Amino acid sequence: MKPNMKHGIFLAILAAALYAINAPFSKLLLPFLPSTMMAGFLYIGAGLGMILIFLIRRIRRQPEAESRLIREELPYTIAMVLLDIAAPIFLLFGLTMTTAANVSLLNNFEIVATAIIALVIFREAISPRLWLGILFVTASCALLSFEDISSLHFNTESLFVILACICWGFENNCTRKLSSKDPLQIVIVKGVFSGIGSITIAFICGERIRYLWTIPVVLLLGFVAYGLSIYFYVYAQRILGAARTSAYYGVAPFIGVFISLLVFLEIPGAAFVAALILMILGAWLSSQDKPLRISFRKTRHKSCLP
Repeated sequence: MKPNMKHGIFLAILAAALYAINAPFSKLLLPFLPSTMMAGFLYIGAGLGMILIFLIRRIRRQPEAESRLIREELPYTIAMVLLDIAAPIFLLFGLTMTTAANVSLLNNFEIVATAIIALVIFREAISPRLWLGILFVTASCALLSFEDISSLHFNTESLFVILACICWGFENNCTRKLSSKDPLQIVIVKGVFSGIGSITIAFICGERIRYLWTIPVVLLLGFVAYGLSIYFYVYAQRILGAARTSAYYGVAPFIGVFISLLVFLEIPGAAFVAALILMILGAWLSSQDKPLRISFRKTRHKSCLP
């Protein structure tokens, strides 16, 4: 294997591991900081971290080789920011009511949402392999979303996570329209404006900062789980290509699951294990698909946040 290829694989897995810490550690912090406020500071942390990297580049006088965003791309930029405000708020609402492990798995519904939106709205081609992957992911989400299969009682917490994934599905397609531009600029715009929007909504809704120590902690989490994850993902994609990078990045939800199990000592039931198997199959099939050229998290983050 060529050294350049090894470097790309390392960056893709590093991006996945960094994003995977989001759900379990956000759940730990939620009792101390309201969900909408936390969503805002997570994005602000990503934006501020990328601004710091930008300033370091300037100090070192590194040449700028990336294209800048232009006025014609403003509609996609605004949509990207608004969707990045809504998605992590929905995700954190879900986290307040369900396990971090469940949320980590349900996050893979983003693959389904992104693919369907790409097909219906952006007219992307979807292969039979991807449709099969979508089927497995959907079945896994259904297992996690119903408290009792016999009574088909849908739980609200899963709905919030799925709504977050739908928002990110739209956001992924908008961000794809900007993917040829400077990744650093994209993350700064997403982080700063999405963060300010979320914090404004939080204050309007009456949320307040009760513990000042939570702010630097959440900013650091946002910088790592959102900012650095997106940053490394984009550069891995340039080395490996979209399909191969998404294959390696597909380990993120499963890293999140195992971190959650270690942190919270959650004992998964039979339905969870079955959902995990279906999700692994679905994520693998979806990430191996080549005709659909979509960056699933975070040109974003594949984006944010969440």
